[in-house]
Amino acid sequence: MDLVSARKAMVDSQVRTSDVTDAAIHKAMLRTPREDFCSPDRAFSAYADATVPIAAGRSLMQAREVAKLLQALHPKAGERALAIAAPYAAALLADMGLEVEAQEGDPAVGAVVKTALEAAGVATTVQGLAEPAQSDWDLIVSEAAVAAVPSAWLAALKLGGRLAVVERDGPVGHARLFVKAASGAISSRDLFDATPPMLAGFEKRPTFAL
Repeated sequence: MDLVSARKAMVDSQVRTSDVTDAAIHKAMLRTPREDFCSPDRAFSAYADATVPIAAGRSLMQAREVAKLLQALHPKAGERALAIAAPYAAALLADMGLEVEAQEGDPAVGAVVKTALEAAGVATTVQGLAEPAQSDWDLIVSEAAVAAVPSAWLAALKLGGRLAVVERDGPVGHARLFVKAASGAISSRDLFDATPPMLAGFEKRPTFAL
């Protein structure tokens, strides 16, 4: 399989056609081997228009959705970014000149993506995802859906920092951009509909009525 041609086809047919106009994102995707971030036996599907398994129930987000999240974040070279359950996004941000740390909660996922992240110049931390590694991040991004963005993720942003994630409590989720103002207040806006798999442990908690 010609993976270089598959990578170009992905950018041309999935990313550019989804109103992703940032040339830096296009270039990063053309240079970044997406197949290195999924389960080795599923490398053949790395460039399909679908989620791709990594390990332990985790999957890579669709490439078009990753690109749209990153475009909404307006990443700038030199900024500090935390990629929570987002290894492919981490590598793309590093290619764009950001200082990136990837945080994974499952050692099985970490084992699959660690080599590729190291090659991309991304530091990797394996720990619980409820609390972000360090703080004062310019950007935080996740490739997995959560029922509601954790307050600890928002607290880890520096003033002026941005966070992009899909919130999902039903069949269809909504990608949202959160921005921490100079006052510390958080504003948000909807970006697009998306259906990435839920991040384990971040599902909507059941409620009971008497």
